Amino acid sequence: MSDSKAMRGPRDGKADKRTSLPTFYRQVVAELRKVVYPTQEQLVTYFFVVMVFVLVMIALVSALDLAFGKLVFAIFTGPDQT
Repeated sequence: MSDSKAMRGPRDGKADKRTSLPTFYRQVVAELRKVVYPTQEQLVTYFFVVMVFVLVMIALVSALDLAFGKLVFAIFTGPDQT
């Protein structure tokens, strides 16, 4: 056993009582009312930011793949075998 003094649960052996289904539903609805949804302008901006980032990452990974592929091909084929 570890020397940690952190408790994993109640010491008296009683587990916490589960919430009922209607209470759970009310809590979910209450939490969803707190959500701040983006405007259409923000959504379009986020979309383009994500698309530009993905395209840049695709270009970077493609360039690295091409460079490493040519390097490995040059190493294993030997000189003057193009």
